Amino acid sequence: MAELNNIKNSKAILFDLDGTVYLDNQLIGDVKGTLNYLRGKGIKIVYLTNNSSKTDDEYILKLKYLGIHNDNDMFYSSLDATIDYLNKYHSESIVYPLSTKKVKEYLEKSGIKLSEEGKVALLTFDRELTYEKLVIFNNLLVKGAFYISTHPDYVCPTKDIPIPDAGSFISMFKTSSGRMPDLIIGKPNKTMADMLTEKLKLNKREITMIGDRLYTDIAFGVNNGFNSVLVLSGETTSEMYDKSDIKTDLVIKDMNELVNII
Repeated sequence: MAELNNIKNSKAILFDLDGTVYLDNQLIGDVKGTLNYLRGKGIKIVYLTNNSSKTDDEYILKLKYLGIHNDNDMFYSSLDATIDYLNKYHSESIVYPLSTKKVKEYLEKSGIKLSEEGKVALLTFDRELTYEKLVIFNNLLVKGAFYISTHPDYVCPTKDIPIPDAGSFISMFKTSSGRMPDLIIGKPNKTMADMLTEKLKLNKREITMIGDRLYTDIAFGVNNGFNSVLVLSGETTSEMYDKSDIKTDLVIKDMNELVNII
């Protein structure tokens, strides 16, 4: 009951995107109405995604296209958290990102120095992957570069078949280089949670994480003291949840059930 009361009294709700708000370019039910309802309650909407294949401006364009963008909402990705981390702790380091061209440009604009001879090897969700890029990245790992992954997700949900995500790349590089990341920034890890809590200036129990993945979204809430709500509209099924050791405060069909809870 205490957990449900905390969710009802949320001052900020963190929404995962893929599998929670939409699948591909299709909103999951009456998301527009649900978001407007929550905004009307004075709740801060935060879009929190591990997907590092796109930049903030690309995501905001998509949110506008879907008709759910609001200037008072906040967007924060594992890529944003990684940039904040790099600028704070590796401001003088040269970075080689396994990433899309757009993400490379975004990193440079954010003050990150890039080179194929990087001392930091940064793994993002690269949807423009080539074998040449894999070889360069693998070589850096073997030579001992500090190894960062933006997030650990194995797959990215789509309307049809989920596609390989950064977590799958991590497994591949473990096989080829013998290395695992020295640091994973995004959900469910502490780095992203601490930065976000500081930005929101809220008590952790005033924040609710809503998502479709147990090992990232829900673990993020559990590991970092946020309330957590699992939606069954993406990766996780009720059968998967029943077998999991990760337990949440609440399980709902999709995010639109929030209007009956808050």
